[in-house]
Amino acid sequence: MKILVINSGSSSIKYQLFDMEKRTVLAKGIVEKIGMLGSFLKNTRNDGDEVKLEGEIVDHQAGIEYMLGVLISKKHGSLNSLDELNAVGHRVVHGGETFKGSVLITDKVIRKMEEVAELAPLHNPPNLKGIYAVSGLMPKIPQAGIFDTAFHQTMPEYAYMYAIPYSLYKKYGLRRYGFHGTSHRYVSRTACKILEVDIKKQKIITCHLGNGASITAIKNGKSVDTSMGLTPVEGMIMGTRSGDLDLGVLTFIMDKEEIGVQSANTLINKHSGMLGISGVSSDMREIQKAAAEGNERAMLAMKMYSYRIKKYIGAYCAAMGGMDIIVFTGGIGENDTFTREDVCSHMEFLGIRIDKGKNNTTRGTEAIISTRDSMVTVMVIPTNEELVIAEDTLEIVSNLKK
Repeated sequence: MKILVINSGSSSIKYQLFDMEKRTVLAKGIVEKIGMLGSFLKNTRNDGDEVKLEGEIVDHQAGIEYMLGVLISKKHGSLNSLDELNAVGHRVVHGGETFKGSVLITDKVIRKMEEVAELAPLHNPPNLKGIYAVSGLMPKIPQAGIFDTAFHQTMPEYAYMYAIPYSLYKKYGLRRYGFHGTSHRYVSRTACKILEVDIKKQKIITCHLGNGASITAIKNGKSVDTSMGLTPVEGMIMGTRSGDLDLGVLTFIMDKEEIGVQSANTLINKHSGMLGISGVSSDMREIQKAAAEGNERAMLAMKMYSYRIKKYIGAYCAAMGGMDIIVFTGGIGENDTFTREDVCSHMEFLGIRIDKGKNNTTRGTEAIISTRDSMVTVMVIPTNEELVIAEDTLEIVSNLKK
């Protein structure tokens, strides 16, 4: 079965074409700068064939039409025709309280997705554009929606509620939802497969660290708490997002700088985080380089970054009554040996002992980086959110035939 996975953003479309019988990626690529000058498509086939095509791509439907054309082209394609394509799986950022798992996309589901779009105004409308485009181009093909928030719908009420008037929760659905759910689900299950342990008997803390970052407490296979909240801005210090912030700081800035809601939103999402602290970059590699050269603000940013992660690990250990496994994933979690070592240092009192030699892992590999006598198993597992989307889509489509 051939499944196309689409991650539709505001001006880009990322995609991967899977052969689900072999669990292999036949092709992957990206459509960039949709609706802008210099738009292009870049496609890479599993045999190494790579092509970059430039042209006017006015909207998402044109982008997906362009993408499908490449996938069936004689020179660069991976399919003989679109008839070989069995289903399309879409990454959808926010499912609100409506979607507690992956679903077959129907007109009713689309209407519900439109209703919760205001909870993620930067993400859900572009996700929907991808769905609309596929519906217009291939109206008969089954589509599935896989939600970043769904995995966290198992959180207990006392963990997801905010201490605001309860009436506002009921009116607007203001609560902790969490994100990166497909990543946290994938790496926690993969960790247990590698260790040959039952996930339903494990206490796991998964650290998805990238330009966006979140940490999740997973007890007996279910998310019981996570660092991101109503929006992806809460929790960890990120590339350009502030993470946890005293709301009084924000209102103080708005008053003193005489800025409105939109400017304040831009401030905490685009100009804060590691970029705001360091003044160097949102890229951890550039910040570490600056720190090595003696930049004090870069050094401060790195210390703050690790410290925030330590706090959440300690908090989630307390919330679950212990921990058995810690998993690092995401661009920084998978590749940054310094951050992993810094986070795990001086954590022996919690049973965490890291092996510096093992921590020096090869990029893109799964590894156990804790010592043999460590009470907590610390692991590095590259995430694969696209595979999760493809697998969920396969299950949904297979059930249609029963």
